[in-house]
Amino acid sequence: MNLLLDTHAFLWWLEGTHLPEEVAARISDPEQPVAVSAASIWEASVKEALGKLHTPEPLVEVVADDGFRPLAISFEHAARAAELPPHHRDPFDRMLIAQAQIEGLTIVTHDAQFARYDVPILSC
Repeated sequence: MNLLLDTHAFLWWLEGTHLPEEVAARISDPEQPVAVSAASIWEASVKEALGKLHTPEPLVEVVADDGFRPLAISFEHAARAAELPPHHRDPFDRMLIAQAQIEGLTIVTHDAQFARYDVPILSC
C-alpha cells in the first residue's frame, strides 16, 4: 500500500510527535513508498504566513531529505476534487482525497471526515 500523508500527519512526522508507533514505523520503512502532496506544502505555507504554524526547516527540503515522493497537482486531480461530494469543506483535504483516489494511495490522517469518501485510510 502506497501512502499519502495528510498535512497534519506530515507535520507530526516532522515534529516527531502524535503519530502512533505503528504508523511512524510504516512511514519510516524504506520499502514503503510515501508521498507528500504539493497541496500539503501549500496549506502549511499559508498557515505559516498567517502565523498559525511554524516549521523549523523548509518543508520542500524535508520531503527530499526524508525520501518522500513529491506529488504534484494535475488537471485530473483538480477536476476530481471539484466533483467530490461536499462532505469536507477544506479545499486542501479535498485535493488530497482526489489525489489518493486517482493515484491509488492510502491517506494517513487523523481527520474522521475522510472516511465519508471512497478512499483508503490509515488512521493516525
